[in-house]
Amino acid sequence: MQYTGSQYFGEYINGRMEGSAEYILPTETRYIGDMKDGMFHGEGTLFFPSGSRFDAIWKKGLVVKGKYTFNDGLQYEDKHWHYCDSYDRRFYTEICYGLKPSGISQLTNMDPPRRIPLGFYDCGDGFYNPMTRVIKDYRNRFLRNADDDEHEWIVRTCRKGWLPVPKQKS
Repeated sequence: MQYTGSQYFGEYINGRMEGSAEYILPTETRYIGDMKDGMFHGEGTLFFPSGSRFDAIWKKGLVVKGKYTFNDGLQYEDKHWHYCDSYDRRFYTEICYGLKPSGISQLTNMDPPRRIPLGFYDCGDGFYNPMTRVIKDYRNRFLRNADDDEHEWIVRTCRKGWLPVPKQKS
């Protein structure tokens, strides 16, 4: 654990993690469930810092069957997934609570949308600084460096925190 930055709370058998346990990764993702021979095995849930979760049945560290639930309660279905597709572009909150009146746009599933720092982009899992090409999560922790392809995609498609327009003198 000291080498990976992870934490483990549970039993050991023959030096291996075994039984009912909690395993916390350096990213603050938590696994609570069964372990066998040092791996996720049996029923267990991954809880992500974003508030989403993945409930699954594991076998030797691999998922046998699972269900992902976003932090707003929306459950992902790998078959018959119709959320925000070409047929229906509404956000989940719009499906649950209805559309806004004409002329008032909802820009993200969060309403009101997250405030983007000036000159940065909201790329879905954090804010992107195009000057440094660094993406940090919404709590300002480093996530990754963007390569050329990701940089171009973010600048082309993501919402930007615009600099204020100077007022004209009259």
